[in-house]
Amino acid sequence: MHLELIGIKKTFVDEKQGKETSAIAHIDLQIEGGQFISIVGPSGCGKSTLLRIISGLEKSFEGEVLLEGQKILKPEHEVGLVFQQYALFPWRTMCKNIEVGLEIMGMSKIERRTIAEEYIRLFGMNGFEDLYPSQLSGGMQQRVAIARTLIMNPKVVLMDEPFGSLDSQTRNDMQEFLMDLWQKRNVTIIFVTHNVDESVFLSDRIVVLSKRPARVLRIFEFDSPRPRDRTSKVANDIRREIIGILRQERIEPSSIGN
Repeated sequence: MHLELIGIKKTFVDEKQGKETSAIAHIDLQIEGGQFISIVGPSGCGKSTLLRIISGLEKSFEGEVLLEGQKILKPEHEVGLVFQQYALFPWRTMCKNIEVGLEIMGMSKIERRTIAEEYIRLFGMNGFEDLYPSQLSGGMQQRVAIARTLIMNPKVVLMDEPFGSLDSQTRNDMQEFLMDLWQKRNVTIIFVTHNVDESVFLSDRIVVLSKRPARVLRIFEFDSPRPRDRTSKVANDIRREIIGILRQERIEPSSIGN
């Protein structure tokens, strides 16, 4: 699996006020199959917009997104998207939330239930099958959202700040859960986060974006073996360098040196 972003540019147009806002200046990126890629950058720099472009949800942009050489022009089952807000259907149980994509595909009730129950077992959620989202913890709800995406067997999984609303301990637990799952499934993950520590713990490559309009400032390659020591020297060195780049990006040019 090879994903390629070529000359991606995005401008938002406010037709009422006649104003244009450049969100993404120019991004080229090549991602090989099975990689875990994190995207970090200042707030509002276009990270989520970039995921929408990759997913096929964003229609108006310049450039191309190619998956195995084919343009992504609309949402495809090969590309799954996990949001920060779990977006679960409150009137459906855990199991029925997980199987919703299979239901839309027309799979029989018995077959989709069997597959969903296997994911529930894999995700360590046995015994919660018939509970509703309001009865589940935040971490459990996010597991359901990830299971609902992976059950469709996408080649690429896009994750937009999926752990941003979780408390620190649950977030660490979910990071370890996702890493274990990724290693077993060998799926490509593109992961947007504001948390530099999270990106260093999870990623093969970390793409650092500039403030809006976004461009790639630097790409860090991180081949440290897993499971990773969050406090190792190499992790601290990369973390310090990324934070330094992002801090400099927040400084207005006129204030540098003052």
